[in-house]
Amino acid sequence: MAGVLDTVNQRTQLVGENRLELLLFRLNGKQIYGINVFKVKEVLQCPKLTTMPHSSPVVRGVAHIRGGTIPILDLGLATGASPIENISQCFVIITEYNRRIQGFLVRGVERIVNMNWSDIQPPPKGLSNDNYLTAVCQVDKEMVEIIDVEQILSEVAPMRQDISEGIVDSGTQENAKKHHILIVDDSSVARKQIKRCMEQVGFATTVLCDGREALEFLQNLVAEGKDVTEEFSMVISDIEMPEMDGYTLTTAIRNDSRLQDLFILLHTSLSGVFNEAMVKKVGADGFLAKFQPDELARLAIETVQVQSE
Repeated sequence: MAGVLDTVNQRTQLVGENRLELLLFRLNGKQIYGINVFKVKEVLQCPKLTTMPHSSPVVRGVAHIRGGTIPILDLGLATGASPIENISQCFVIITEYNRRIQGFLVRGVERIVNMNWSDIQPPPKGLSNDNYLTAVCQVDKEMVEIIDVEQILSEVAPMRQDISEGIVDSGTQENAKKHHILIVDDSSVARKQIKRCMEQVGFATTVLCDGREALEFLQNLVAEGKDVTEEFSMVISDIEMPEMDGYTLTTAIRNDSRLQDLFILLHTSLSGVFNEAMVKKVGADGFLAKFQPDELARLAIETVQVQSE
């Protein structure tokens, strides 16, 4: 395990290359699962857990780790399978999603593999737990399932989705009606959240599932003779997506003279590993960690106001 932990801490240099590293793990049974190393803060033997009354059954308890109290979620239960047993012999993957830190209880941790996002595919229809999968890939001829953590967290600890009163007024809504926003995200939960937020402001929206689909969509608009900056005032893109990640999508847009003037906001649950240098590296106009509807609404409103001046 020491080698795995060292690697988790050291490898974070894949930005803009359409690559990722997956930490592979198992729950109950032979199926292998994966999680992006960027989201992993630490892997450790399951510590002593304190049960929390009235919490979701998925939350097996809380652990006191490095001065903080962290909820520990059973990924077996969370995906509709049986609970992890003998937890003292199991492991916890400490992660940061959407500005929250939580631990995921797993049976065992395998290793880290370096992948290309083009090898990560949407889950095939008909899998028993496809509601909780965001993607799949092949590693050593075995299928690895990548869990939609945002789906799980939305069920265990729902986040506020509505915009606060006072942020949107009638003038803002009238201006927003003139603007169209392209949303790109592989998580069905995230797509619904962003779409709801933008439509509450008054924007029209188009929603796509990954970077390659978005790039081809934009290129087809250009081929039809359309000006994409007239069609869309903003692209709100996730970073982690099958086939083409948000970094690579941004780079491709900036390298295409027909698309390069689009405003691009990277909006992702990877809140713990970014800085301005990373955003500038690929030419994005901004970065916002998920999911704060007020912040997202304000940023979109300010962007189109500047464009309207």
